[in-house]
Amino acid sequence: MTAGGRRFHLGRWLLLPLWGQLAGCRGIQSALAPSGTAAREIAALWWSMAVGAFIIYVIVLGIAFYAVRIRPERHGSPAGYGLILGGGVALPLVVLSTLLTYSFSLGPTLRQPVASGALQIEVIGKQWWWEIRYLPPGQKQPIVSANEVHIPIGEPVEILLKSADVIHSFWVPPLAGKIDMVPGRTNRLVLQADQPGTYRGQCAEYCGGPHALMAFYVIAETPKNFALWLEQEAQPVKDRGSPLLMRGQRLFINSGCGTCHTVRGTPAGGRFGPDLTHVGRRYSLAAGILPNNIGTLAGWVAGNQILKPGNKMPSFNTFEGEALRTLAAYLESLQ
Repeated sequence: MTAGGRRFHLGRWLLLPLWGQLAGCRGIQSALAPSGTAAREIAALWWSMAVGAFIIYVIVLGIAFYAVRIRPERHGSPAGYGLILGGGVALPLVVLSTLLTYSFSLGPTLRQPVASGALQIEVIGKQWWWEIRYLPPGQKQPIVSANEVHIPIGEPVEILLKSADVIHSFWVPPLAGKIDMVPGRTNRLVLQADQPGTYRGQCAEYCGGPHALMAFYVIAETPKNFALWLEQEAQPVKDRGSPLLMRGQRLFINSGCGTCHTVRGTPAGGRFGPDLTHVGRRYSLAAGILPNNIGTLAGWVAGNQILKPGNKMPSFNTFEGEALRTLAAYLESLQ
């Protein structure tokens, strides 16, 4: 290998840590592409730590190069003691104290209080899906949904985090930091999105079984669109006018789906599984792992244990083709 080739390979290895840091700067679930107040503060802290770490990395490489290439001879004890005290004691003390003070100063920003009468959303983690309960000011009954959180842009929204079984963790990297959901406790998080968009979140605490397939979406929209969406979400389903959809509703009830699921406005009132009142207009299915359309609805009903092994819903693979299409059409119509 030529001298130029050796220098190229050496430079590539020296810059490897930087490429690793920059690789995660973008993406649907990147903490380094912030779209909210809290996420920006966290990203700034990360970049401060990354820049500091890179500077220290360069200094260490420089000292190593100096010792090996420029002054390879044995050095006296005073020089060695100075390097140990300066680089091994003073420098880490200053750097770590500065970063610790900076991170503590972010606390009030990340836990900012919301105004009286602001929207509250209760998120309950369950194995392996999310129950979402909207608590609008002045309204006694919550508006129940599942697996996606709608918020108005430009407004802080208080998220009340609970768990119904084991410890989960709620994390939407582009909007805020992660926080655990502990059985028997209510933790608090404030979300605020600066611009409309769809942001992916994830359970960030191993909760058994298909934990990796326990995602959700936060959908940020204008206050006008959010108010319209919330008004529609509060409504029960209307009578199915089509004979096909009427057969689908009867099939849903007679097959026992209503034992676990609620569809407001029908006899289905189960609470074990997600509320399906408006499942047809959700962004995704099965806690964020499938797109929402009639095909994936049918596939989930018939083969959910293949798509998400270990979840608590059995696969209904006994439906014949026509019955499965009818049931999927009914679920898709729940807009």
